[in-house]
Amino acid sequence: MKAPLRLLILVAVTVLAADQVTKYLAVSRLTNALDGQEGLARVTGFLAERNLDNDPPPVDGPRRVSRPHRFIEDYWHFRYVENPGAAWGLFGNLPEGVRKAFFHVVSLAALAFIFLMYRRTEVEQRLVRVALALITGGALGNFVDRLIRGYVIDFIDWHWRNQPGMRWPTFNVADAAICVGVAFMLLDSLRVRRPQPVAAPLTQSPNP
Repeated sequence: MKAPLRLLILVAVTVLAADQVTKYLAVSRLTNALDGQEGLARVTGFLAERNLDNDPPPVDGPRRVSRPHRFIEDYWHFRYVENPGAAWGLFGNLPEGVRKAFFHVVSLAALAFIFLMYRRTEVEQRLVRVALALITGGALGNFVDRLIRGYVIDFIDWHWRNQPGMRWPTFNVADAAICVGVAFMLLDSLRVRRPQPVAAPLTQSPNP
């Protein structure tokens, strides 16, 4: 029996909402982009906010003031970063028009592929279904960023005492959901599957 779409929609929407809410908090707490705005204006300001390098600077000063928060000193900080590329900043140096088109096509193709994979799963493949739903939500979260702004907002900074080579690339909730989903997929692939017992064919009783 094929799996219904309820789980995919529920998990993906939850991840998307968590991702965008935490990115809003990152912009509002770690930068000056929304300073002076109140109420609904802060939300609309977040949705309409862009920080492109080729835009002229505003008259009231720099568009970004970094206000990092040290959650766990020497290990875990919250630091605002704009990533125009993929993971580890890959393809971030491409021309803006080429970069946007490339990531839009790749993101839509990936989402379509994940959807087809989910539709082919069976109801009993719960771990795979949750994994694909997490990956879908993460991909949607970063796709919304690229669609609105042309870059992805990252803010979670893990490192080890600022040692060279001991810093994980800054990431966000969408990235974390994708990584957890991939880990679930790998875990499912390592599970030992017992062969299903084959039902014995029914024998017809001899006629009396």
